[in-house]
Amino acid sequence: MKSNSQKKFTEAGTDIMEVKRQNEESGLTYNEVKEILAKTGGTGTAIYSDTNMEEVKKKNL
Repeated sequence: MKSNSQKKFTEAGTDIMEVKRQNEESGLTYNEVKEILAKTGGTGTAIYSDTNMEEVKKKNL
């Protein structure tokens, strides 16, 4: 499909800039949610945690 003014469309006619705008307003990303869960005790979120495991182990001795 040809470009209309400065708008970009997919072959199916989807306005790419409108989709990007809606995505920005849609809320938290998956990784943002995982980070919040890691900080509040979520399961399986260790890679997102900012907890120093060595410090915790020393405190537990």
